[in-house]
Amino acid sequence: MSEVKISAATRSEFGKGAARRIRREDKVPGVLYGHGSDPLHLTLPGHDLLMALRTPNVLIALDIDGKTELAIPKSAQRDPLKGFLEHVDLLLVKRGEQVTVEIPVHTEGELAPGAFLLEHVLNALPVEAEATHIPESVTVSIEGLAAGDSVLAKDIKLPKGTTLTVEEDTVVLQVLAAQAEEAPEGEETVEEEAAEA
Repeated sequence: MSEVKISAATRSEFGKGAARRIRREDKVPGVLYGHGSDPLHLTLPGHDLLMALRTPNVLIALDIDGKTELAIPKSAQRDPLKGFLEHVDLLLVKRGEQVTVEIPVHTEGELAPGAFLLEHVLNALPVEAEATHIPESVTVSIEGLAAGDSVLAKDIKLPKGTTLTVEEDTVVLQVLAAQAEEAPEGEETVEEEAAEA
């Protein structure tokens, strides 16, 4: 997993006015918490943070007034219209510490021939991993699966040191038969009309 270095500054101003001033400077207000310590209010560079958050569960090495702290993003609030970051919550972690995160589930391969639909029951798989070795994602083969087939959490090969935090029998992916649209009553389909001609 990638580790991104970001310089951050502590902040002492709070409230909407202070947050607006921070955002006008292309910075993002944030809070670092965890390990029973008092929450630390930070100002982070907007562009650097936005780029870092493109990687799920990114490990961020924060340089705060010359001291380095490791953190993972817990939540990020974005402006609903413009999409820019409004606030971020970061969770303090230590090397070697186990953390619970959700990793994206990707698929590869083709379903069996026919009218089948793949349903992602879980888009992300809850796992426990070492804070500095969180997998970016897991890939599942759906090659040849047909209606009625499913992929359970226990069927997914996880990287070494990563364990499931959901029941092994939890359905992650399932294949459904596509439903054909029925013609409204009284209306004949083109095929039926052709058969009668």
